[in-house]
Amino acid sequence: MRKVTIIAEIGVNHNGSLELARRLIDAAAQAGADAVKLQTFQASNLVSRQAPKAHYQQQTTDAAESQYDMLRRLELSLSDHEELLRQCKQLDIELLSTPFDPESLDMLVQRLELATLKVSSGDATNAPLLVKLARSGKPVLLSTGMCTLADIEQALAALAFGYIQPAGQPSREAFRNAYLSVEGQQALAGRVTLLHATTEYPAPYESVNLQAMDTLAAAFGLPVGLSDHTKGIAIAIAAAARGASVIEKHLTLDCNMEGPDHRASLAPGPFCELVRSVRQVEAALGSALKIPAVQEADNARLVRRSLVAARDIEEGEVLTEEHLAVKRPGGGLSPFAYWDLLGQRARRAYRKDELME
Repeated sequence: MRKVTIIAEIGVNHNGSLELARRLIDAAAQAGADAVKLQTFQASNLVSRQAPKAHYQQQTTDAAESQYDMLRRLELSLSDHEELLRQCKQLDIELLSTPFDPESLDMLVQRLELATLKVSSGDATNAPLLVKLARSGKPVLLSTGMCTLADIEQALAALAFGYIQPAGQPSREAFRNAYLSVEGQQALAGRVTLLHATTEYPAPYESVNLQAMDTLAAAFGLPVGLSDHTKGIAIAIAAAARGASVIEKHLTLDCNMEGPDHRASLAPGPFCELVRSVRQVEAALGSALKIPAVQEADNARLVRRSLVAARDIEEGEVLTEEHLAVKRPGGGLSPFAYWDLLGQRARRAYRKDELME
């Protein structure tokens, strides 16, 4: 049975509070998520002091506050990360994070030694960060919101270069050569999962284009998942049914909290239902073989039909349509033998409704 990795995206829903982050990790573990994910950044390395907020951020936080000031409030320190990592190990849930700057990447790799990292959709064109991340050797979840296929190929080329050229000089040509090489393709195949995404919070259902997951899989031959920013759980369940290997969904304790992502998140109750539903989809997907399930055997005997005597029949009578009926239960002579019996002589006497031989 294929296992879908379910990631509870805490992101910045901790609102800069270590205690709230701990409660979110508890909720993720109780819901049955496989991993929780943070966003790790230093605001001074991520955004200029004059950068405006996105429209959805202006609606969910103080509109007069700059993006820089908002992000400063949402930073977690190294000690915070270390505490949350200890908690995750105790709860047997994996901790992931998205690094937004080189220093944060170093912290996640060198100090925390996280097993897997995520690239945000906003950094799919951040070649220096992609190369540095790949040179860490870590597996990557590459989110593809706002991307064309050409953008994704370019990002994969930078990652391929980083994976196979630990000391080479980066350039567009070097990226392309790495991407086209057998070694580069092998490095990507073993380490990169593409996450289809729509970068809007919450994302309208009509903007999701789940069928693009199939396009990504066909174009790049890599595992594909969904970073879901819609309201509710329906789209994530549909993605699991379409073959998503990873589903990432924001988790909050209260969708009405102040903060940029709470409205595009699930509260613990719905998140539990999401996990249950995805696990049910996994079980239901089963095999591509079209064969009867073991559980169908008893019903097949009950609801399928057999050839029976339509009336009492004497031995030696020539069988006609008046002599034969098709009735339940199954297990007797198949109705497909109906025409084979017509014109034959009864080999013995039959009572009405007796199975024909």
